[in-house]
Amino acid sequence: MKLGYTIVYVPHVAESLAFFERAFGLSRRFLHESGDYGELETGETTLAFASLELGHANFPAGFVAASESSKPLGVEIALVTPSVAQAHAKALAAGATELKEPETKPWGQVVSYVRCPDGTLVEICSPVGG
Repeated sequence: MKLGYTIVYVPHVAESLAFFERAFGLSRRFLHESGDYGELETGETTLAFASLELGHANFPAGFVAASESSKPLGVEIALVTPSVAQAHAKALAAGATELKEPETKPWGQVVSYVRCPDGTLVEICSPVGG
């Protein structure tokens, strides 16, 4: 068993892909012609976005959409970079909301938190031990 995908259900898949391209410099792998599903190039594990409509089809009893929650959900996407402060500023300039400015943790890692326009919680961090 291995982690293959992280899928975030969002109001507008194309907008979320475009935001992650602008804010974090990730490349789009593809967007399905229906607009209901898209992926980014993120390495071995795929970061994907699916429409809220697809989420409602998959979970007929309902789910909590990050975009509809006043607080961030208790799950995050962690993006690793050697330049946390620069990446944090770029994300804010692209439209993210700052939740916590970059800080150095006791173990030496630099970490910050932003919330994307679609509600996704993103940790921007340096490599552990870096």
